[in-house]
Amino acid sequence: MSSIVGIDIAKHSFDIATVQANGKYRTKAKLANSAAGFRVLQEWLLTYSEPGAWVVMEATGIYHEGLAEYLHGLGYRVCVMNPAQIAHYASSQLQRVKTDKVDAKLIAEYGARHQDELRAWQPEPPAIRRLRALVRRLQDLQEMEQMERNRLDVADASVQDSIRSVLQHIERQIAETRQAIQDHIDSDPDLRGKRDLLTSIDGIADKTAALLLAELGDPLQFTSARAIVAFAGLNPRLQDSGKHKGHVRISRIGSSRLRAGLYMPAVVSISHNAAIRALAKRLRARGKAGKQIVCAAMRKLLHIAYGVLKSGRPFDPKLALAH
Repeated sequence: MSSIVGIDIAKHSFDIATVQANGKYRTKAKLANSAAGFRVLQEWLLTYSEPGAWVVMEATGIYHEGLAEYLHGLGYRVCVMNPAQIAHYASSQLQRVKTDKVDAKLIAEYGARHQDELRAWQPEPPAIRRLRALVRRLQDLQEMEQMERNRLDVADASVQDSIRSVLQHIERQIAETRQAIQDHIDSDPDLRGKRDLLTSIDGIADKTAALLLAELGDPLQFTSARAIVAFAGLNPRLQDSGKHKGHVRISRIGSSRLRAGLYMPAVVSISHNAAIRALAKRLRARGKAGKQIVCAAMRKLLHIAYGVLKSGRPFDPKLALAH
């Protein structure tokens, strides 16, 4: 019986694979990503896997969450991987065929080879899940608002009233969602305390604090500030080939929502946060470009945020300047 099971999961279905002692794979394809499919998987695991086996899957938006919670409840060790890690592993293995079954095999193989590095996934508290849903809904509504405003600029007069009506509805929804976010954080002592610590940082206001708490969950689950920076895809990556040899760019392997949401706070902090202003000054003296300075400011904000949450003390510019 296997101690590692790989699952490739999509919106409506998932595939399972496990490596047997003889090196061959045992698979099962196209199980429904629903309660019925979960029960079929449970029977399969009872037959072909060890109790408490590792079940490895990729983070696929929200599609993996129901299955991950179900398996966690059954006592299996669940590992939810960053898809970029599996993609990099597939590239290193020169994978040329990509199907759901092949991906499930690849995930199982990765888990077997890196078993000592697997980290157990834990379900997030309902308060964090609700906050994330609200924050992401607000972002969606703001994108819809911008799209309608763009349409209004070029629309024929015959449809402008319709567009304005839609805009009014979206604006009401935005206001209601913002209020729901504030009420939700205010009503939860843990979230409220963390928000107050984050907003003590010059450059971080309520909106950015809510984004950080929503996307990071409990920031202290990360082993270090550098781990949070990597999660956001802001960690530097050296390009050492071709015409870009020696160039350093951010990896972009991580949360695009965090990167987008931190851009303007970083720009503001360069002017209003003493520690980040000093960082920007040093980087300009070294000839760094504007975008590089902003990215460095985004990283510094994450380091400061992790520091205040870990210490439980509000932001102290003098302490930040000393680091």
